Amino acid sequence: MNINANKENVSLPAITIDTIMVAGNWMNELYSDHLKPYGLSVQQLQVLRFLKKRGGKPANLLEIQDQMLSKNSNTTRLVEKLRLKNHITRVQNPNNRRMVEIRITKAGEVLLAQIETTMKDFEKKIRKNVTKRDMVTLIKILNKLGLP
Repeated sequence: MNINANKENVSLPAITIDTIMVAGNWMNELYSDHLKPYGLSVQQLQVLRFLKKRGGKPANLLEIQDQMLSKNSNTTRLVEKLRLKNHITRVQNPNNRRMVEIRITKAGEVLLAQIETTMKDFEKKIRKNVTKRDMVTLIKILNKLGLP
């Protein structure tokens, strides 16, 4: 999507919104394609990263949901898919039967390490024509727009 914002009768706010939406979809597609060989979605990767950061401390579904980039994610379904792949464990808390403790497994940690290794190459492709200064400026502008 190449946009000429210098034309007259062009609504810059509308073009800005459209460009951000196209960029978000494009980045999500690239990210998803990068994760396909590992059998993970972007949301599943987020769950594994969050659990890994906890250093073995269990999380519950609400804590995981709070960390998701997309608040519309079905956390229960994501967790179950990861459990079936043996990337996480889901155990009922013996002191509170309504509470579920979720942890990353060794297999999940190994997979995450593999993905993180290839992620550096992925990031290089994305930023090959963009300077660090450009990236900082983009982040600042998105924050000004109210990025959550």
